[in-house]
Amino acid sequence: MILKKIKINKIILQNRIIVGPMCQYSANNGKPSKWHFEHLKNLSKLGAGLLMIESTAVSKSARISNKDLQLSNAAQQSSFLKLFKHLKKNNNISIGIQISHAGRKGSAKIPWVKSNSALNKKEGAWQTYAPSAIKRDHNWPKPKALNKTNLELIIRDFKNTATRAKKIGFDCLEIHMGHGYLLHQFISPVSNKRKDKFGGSLKNRCRYPLEIFKQVRKIWPKNRILGVRITGSDHLKNGVKIEDSVYLAKQLKNLKVDYVAVTSGGILSKTGMKTYLGHRVNLAKKIRKKTKAKVVALGMMNSVKLINRVCSKKEADLVAVSRRFVHEPYWLMKEYIKSKKKHHLLPEQYLRCL
Repeated sequence: MILKKIKINKIILQNRIIVGPMCQYSANNGKPSKWHFEHLKNLSKLGAGLLMIESTAVSKSARISNKDLQLSNAAQQSSFLKLFKHLKKNNNISIGIQISHAGRKGSAKIPWVKSNSALNKKEGAWQTYAPSAIKRDHNWPKPKALNKTNLELIIRDFKNTATRAKKIGFDCLEIHMGHGYLLHQFISPVSNKRKDKFGGSLKNRCRYPLEIFKQVRKIWPKNRILGVRITGSDHLKNGVKIEDSVYLAKQLKNLKVDYVAVTSGGILSKTGMKTYLGHRVNLAKKIRKKTKAKVVALGMMNSVKLINRVCSKKEADLVAVSRRFVHEPYWLMKEYIKSKKKHHLLPEQYLRCL
């Protein structure tokens, strides 16, 4: 099942495996660096059906760190186009990009410098924004609550980035509404205490993220793939529950989303989330069952046996695998060798091994 093709609109993915977006914190003024060219080229050769480029900011203030990728101006678009052509030249793998706004999680230090820590003024800190003026954590600066003008600007930023991604030619666009970033901050009652039409009830809290999706849906070609990453659970007593995520996924399906990738946690630095092999599969399974939408399972999907079970039992339609492709690059290729199944995404030099 893991090697079975799937067609989404006019895009045919050669198997059910996505190389998940992995933040590298290695950009130069928002542009892909030499590291990205080599890192992504290596990942593109490993046999997955879809390669997702890491979370890319829709504006300078939308970044997580000052080394994030960003796609908001002509120079960045030109650099991304070079990267896209570079990857397509290696093989014809489908390539996607995830776009996001960090909100109150922005202006952060690079994780390997100091994890879960905000920049100071000397380090180039910037003002962050959120649905409500609530800190991410006690040691983080207080964000400014978004006003009407800011909200409209951010919608324009998402539309601008989607337009640039379309012109580059990406096969897939994924809007990030999880992991504690801005759109998730609207959805979660932990971070959204607004008194206007974007706060209070679940319907109101989902209103702004859904408006951004509507605007991007108008831009993104119907023959390509448009997905959304959502949080299945905040793993907190007063946070997003699976029933809330089912509601959001249903609204997205009504608006013609092509898939929903189900993550969890992230709204606070510490939650009740427990990690183990496939720890988010049950969330994906429930959302798929309740909505009939195409679903991507992710989160320590490191077992071929687990992936085959998830796909064969239709608990999810696709599976995103990230870190395993770094520490064990040829795991998927080994499955093709065992199956003796030809795969045009593999380099000719490796096809002799099949």
